[in-house]
Amino acid sequence: MKSWQVLAGVSVLATVVTVPAFAQEAVDLQSLDDGTLRSELEMRYEASLAATLDPAIVNATDTRYMWASEAKVQCAIAIGFMKNDLRDADSIRKCDAAYLRWMAPPAPPTPPPPPPPPAVCNTGSFLVFFDWDSAEITPEAANTLDSAIAGLADCSTVTVTLGGYTDTSGSDNYNMGLAGRRNDSVTSYLTSRGVMDSAISSSAFGETNLRVPTADGVRELQNRRVEINVQ
Repeated sequence: MKSWQVLAGVSVLATVVTVPAFAQEAVDLQSLDDGTLRSELEMRYEASLAATLDPAIVNATDTRYMWASEAKVQCAIAIGFMKNDLRDADSIRKCDAAYLRWMAPPAPPTPPPPPPPPAVCNTGSFLVFFDWDSAEITPEAANTLDSAIAGLADCSTVTVTLGGYTDTSGSDNYNMGLAGRRNDSVTSYLTSRGVMDSAISSSAFGETNLRVPTADGVRELQNRRVEINVQ
């Protein structure tokens, strides 16, 4: 009875181990004669002990060290029983199962996640329109500019070209200045939101190159614009 108490105290872990189903398919150690069984248990114990001292296993990120430690404990328990001419089926079974677990080739490492898709730099052309005789950015124009700016977030370098226009109401000289002020308003909006001033160039065209052809002196929203080309 005393020997049983000593051996039972060797491992608390032994009382909670759940042996995987596949371990039942291992070699039936119980069918061996006592001498062969003890040799098999001692071989498993020595191999498991060596594994728990092997830095390659101790420092590995798989479960071999855990199972080698369990095999060492369970095989020691089984050998202890054998020294007293007893066979403990539970520790024999757990010794063999844990031994087979750490001896099995470790699972291949989890492959790294795929690289993120390459960043997309959204370039293209945009149009913003202005109220009559005004260079103020309208809410609609702000929405368009915000969309253009959002598309530049993943651009390593960018070139922004502005072309300012007016309708045909007003003199040529006045309209040329108004077109320039519209360019300035767009430039100010872009730079205030992170676009480098050095990346922006602009040209004023006044009432030339009408988007919608009209006679002189006609107010036309489609002609009061800044064309934005992002490359």
